[in-house]
Amino acid sequence: MLQLLKKSTPPGSILLYAIFIFSNLLICSFVFAQVNPTPAGERMQGLDQRRKLESRSLLNEVQFRNIGPAIMSGRVVDIDANPEDPTEFYVAYATGGLWHTTNNGQSFTPIMDSLDMLFIGDIAVNWSQTPAGKTKTIWVGTGEVNSSRSSYAGVGMYKTNNNGKTWEYLGLPESHHIGKVQLHPTNPDIAWVAALGHLYSANKDRGVYKTMDGGKTWKQTLYVDDNTGCVDLDINPSNPDEVYAGMWYRVRRAWKFEESGKSSGIYKSTDGGETWKIVSGPGSGFMTGDKIGRIGIAVYPKNPGILYAVVDNNTPKPAVVKKDDTLYTKAEFKNISKEQFAALKTNLIDTFLRKNNFPRKYTGKDVKEMVATGKVQPTALWDYLDSDDGFQNTGIVGCEVYRSDDGGLTWKKTHTKPNPNFNTYGYYFAKVYTSHYNPDKIYSMGFIAQLSTDGGKTFKTIDKGNVHADHHALWVNPKKDSHIINGNDGGTNISYDDGANWFKANTVPLGQYYAVTVDDARPYNVYG
Repeated sequence: MLQLLKKSTPPGSILLYAIFIFSNLLICSFVFAQVNPTPAGERMQGLDQRRKLESRSLLNEVQFRNIGPAIMSGRVVDIDANPEDPTEFYVAYATGGLWHTTNNGQSFTPIMDSLDMLFIGDIAVNWSQTPAGKTKTIWVGTGEVNSSRSSYAGVGMYKTNNNGKTWEYLGLPESHHIGKVQLHPTNPDIAWVAALGHLYSANKDRGVYKTMDGGKTWKQTLYVDDNTGCVDLDINPSNPDEVYAGMWYRVRRAWKFEESGKSSGIYKSTDGGETWKIVSGPGSGFMTGDKIGRIGIAVYPKNPGILYAVVDNNTPKPAVVKKDDTLYTKAEFKNISKEQFAALKTNLIDTFLRKNNFPRKYTGKDVKEMVATGKVQPTALWDYLDSDDGFQNTGIVGCEVYRSDDGGLTWKKTHTKPNPNFNTYGYYFAKVYTSHYNPDKIYSMGFIAQLSTDGGKTFKTIDKGNVHADHHALWVNPKKDSHIINGNDGGTNISYDDGANWFKANTVPLGQYYAVTVDDARPYNVYG
């Protein structure tokens, strides 16, 4: 349709179109030039250069003071609590580092500020007591995995044995975004990492990595392709040879976002992550096709044959054409058929064209005739306006929860009614958790926080007015599953009654600002 519009342009507007096309070519040339990522070696050199410059900076003597806001926080990506004393836990922030509390969130101490990298994807804590009785090992996978436009890349893995006093760098610099760090339940030297890979470019350093020597060396054991990475992992705690991986195809560019693909799926290993086999393919009961989005996995610890998976199903819903006198929206034209287009009201197409700045030459009557005669497809209005980056990807199936009772061999969707947890920007969510002793009690994290006590047949919303939306992490007390710690876009909340009541644990002096400026008033105002 774009070509047809250009061909019929009045001669006086040719220069304007030439300028338009030339400027877009320049933009596209610039955008394509940005696809080549900075190599890991250069990024690491940049961090080293920053340290050298910082050591002799004049600003070293400048003391900062907090100017607010009074209530602030940022996006939490993971929480790990001491199972023997849950008043001690760690909170990992997407762009704010790692924080430690020993008083149930009344106060926090930053333990990652000595590093050059504060962007986190996931953490794992080995709470096992050593002969000394105090040392615990903390693993940090850097680079947020939520794949938003504000998800910044990390440089791989770090580990500390002294609560952040010193850190050991463990490599994987090209992983960029790490979705899960899974520790072996008894061997402290074995760990698996879910590497999602580059966000804005294809790369081979994605999939599942395994270490047998505490992170000194890594082996890539699961690789699908340059655009499909691992977003989640879980393990059979009674038989750690059984490992499950959620693989996710996603391509984000400056001009487009593909949130799903046919190479997404669930993989299983029965030899400790050395070899893998897909268990979500055709005939398994799990969704198939090229609309499989982000996947979250949870193994029920008491009976590891039971697994839950949540998936962002990007299959479009059938187009719904309004029959009343209301305005048409862009989404209605995405999957519309020729017959449905013919039934649209001409005057409302006129209104749609004007509201979306189509050339004045085109009217509702013209467009209907072009569709009817086959000059353009019925979805041409969508195609012409399509600058969708996935943020408002409405009109899709969205959140679906599946259960397996045979170790992932077969799957069944748990619910018959649509799940409203996310039907837009599902790439930002898709996490599922289970109780440690009730196989039918599960928690689904998305735009809202959900609880099911019937194995996923029905869900209820458990976040309240004092709990921020957009949920990314949950810790479930293994001894009392009504005690949960929730991480969301607004920080941390704690409940002891299955979400009936919550209190905030947001004493961390942290915020996520995208821009800061001041004005010329006296005294001046600061805006963020």
